[in-house]
Amino acid sequence: MKSPSGPEEAQRPASDIRVFASNCSMHGLGHIFGPGGLTPRRGLWAAAVLLSLATFLYQVAGRVRYYGEFHHETALEERESHRLTFPAVTLCNINALRRSRLTPNDLHWAGPGLLGLEPAEHAAYLRALGRPPAPPGFMPSPSYDVARLYARAGHALEDMLLDCRYRGWPCGPENFTTVFTKMGQCYTFNSGANGAELLTTPKGGMGSGLEVMLDVQQDEYLPVWRDVEETPFEVGIRVQIHSQEEPPIIDQLGFGVAPGYQTFVSCQKQQVSSLLSFLPPPWGDCSSVPLDPDFEPEPSDPLGPSSPSPVPSPPYTLMGCRLACQTRFVTRKCGCRMMHMPGGAPVCSPQQYKDCAHPALDAMLRQDVCTCPNPCATTRYAKELSMVRIPSRASARYLARKHNRSEAYIEENVLVLDIFFEALNYEMVEQKKAYEVSELLGDIGGQMGLFIGASLLTILEILDFLCEVFRDRVLGYFWKRKRSQRHSSTNLLQEGLGSHGAQVPHLSLGLRPPPAPCAVPKTLSASHRTGYLVTQL
Repeated sequence: MKSPSGPEEAQRPASDIRVFASNCSMHGLGHIFGPGGLTPRRGLWAAAVLLSLATFLYQVAGRVRYYGEFHHETALEERESHRLTFPAVTLCNINALRRSRLTPNDLHWAGPGLLGLEPAEHAAYLRALGRPPAPPGFMPSPSYDVARLYARAGHALEDMLLDCRYRGWPCGPENFTTVFTKMGQCYTFNSGANGAELLTTPKGGMGSGLEVMLDVQQDEYLPVWRDVEETPFEVGIRVQIHSQEEPPIIDQLGFGVAPGYQTFVSCQKQQVSSLLSFLPPPWGDCSSVPLDPDFEPEPSDPLGPSSPSPVPSPPYTLMGCRLACQTRFVTRKCGCRMMHMPGGAPVCSPQQYKDCAHPALDAMLRQDVCTCPNPCATTRYAKELSMVRIPSRASARYLARKHNRSEAYIEENVLVLDIFFEALNYEMVEQKKAYEVSELLGDIGGQMGLFIGASLLTILEILDFLCEVFRDRVLGYFWKRKRSQRHSSTNLLQEGLGSHGAQVPHLSLGLRPPPAPCAVPKTLSASHRTGYLVTQL
């Protein structure tokens, strides 16, 4: 604080703007409210201070607006590991049903809903399959289970898997888990289901992962009868590499592997972790609570709150949430679930597939009803694919003799898939707040010091000046008013005392007449006399 510049300023109250301007640490105020009249120099200083103050407020508003947008930043870090858990690998044949396993009963129940066949076309379709027509007097079964159809007529892994090796050690169908997807019956390697121990690998590169030789069984593919929504025109295997916690959405996220090629898939693990999960939204707009597909929400909310489950539920994933949301929607609309959906609801019949389940699911996807938050932590795998032709001329005859097939069959149906880690390092992707409160305060303090030369103590000085103004101008007004009322009462009291002294009679030797009712003896004290006069007044 600066000292007063003279005796005149020292006599001014603390609420005077000139006193405050001369003592305040904010730059420029002393040049504006100094002694003397208005001069061009004072006007220039006032314009400079106002311009600096406006620039400061503009910069502060921009920083506050940026803080209110809740930005976050992503940090990518590459970490080393001595051993990595091998991902889950899901394999699906693009052809969902084998032609040799279809029966007239299957065509009766599943033909219209799943294959797009009219009843009058069943006989022609059976001839195209190379199957005998329905016998005379054929009676369909009273009920039908779609899941059993795909389990019975889908491609069996025992027939497709010609060779399997993991890290050079042999493996077989017992290392795969059966799972149903929208593509039918599929198989997952290293799924970790039923408490199975997850496989790991201590090094990267070829020979340190999974290598399988598959037969796509192209002679079992169903003939394309007409162009419907999900008619497959391609041949091969659909593959998805995912974490064990994430359900396979292979129809959307899988990549294709064609027969006649050996496909090399080099993977790199990416672990995404959000440091914003414990903060309020929108920073913490992520979830780690899984969605229960068997819970019945209100019609207005297809997600609804998660219901408690007595059994441990899998970790939350984005695809798992969407699949559970779709299950709830279809179950509420149709009273059943589709074959690939989780939950305990009954599987829809082929007629329910055609009349309700497919239209309800398509309408839901068009309206984008499911809004699932991002998971707070997830694991994904980046992939690089390359391929070579197989078999070579030198190996075609050997493979044909080994698998008891012709060379043409080997070329048209056999493929090799090799999946491995590129290296044992993995990428750690972390999300955190891009702009903290401390950074906001630092920016405001820097702008304040740059443009107006102020600090936090300057704000305290301004608050102290406002308190002085309030005390002197507002409270002082009431104090003066109260003091004036007291002066009025005192003057009135003195006038009453003066008039009473003039009216007191002189003493005489004669008899004293009786005192009037308003009179008082002269022996009364001044205090009693004063109280009496005030009462009379």
